[in-house]
Amino acid sequence: MSARFAARLVVSISGADVGQRISLRRRLPTGEYSDVVGVLESWSGKTLMVRRRDGELVEVPEEIMVAAKVVPPRPPARRRPRREEPEDG
Repeated sequence: MSARFAARLVVSISGADVGQRISLRRRLPTGEYSDVVGVLESWSGKTLMVRRRDGELVEVPEEIMVAAKVVPPRPPARRRPRREEPEDG
């Protein structure tokens, strides 16, 4: 027995969320979906500008956005534990 589940696509961001970290799903011309995660830099003229963590600025027209939400800030980078040097004894 198999069940089909449909994802509920909801846009729950607004222009008031500029400066917040967001996750956004957009529909590409091929019909596929693509996600953009980063800081919402601006939302004007029906265009969102999202800055990814690598610094790339992604332009997303409102009409291709199918879901979006505010997400928590990126966790701090993990530090590798320092290797302890053997003591001379």
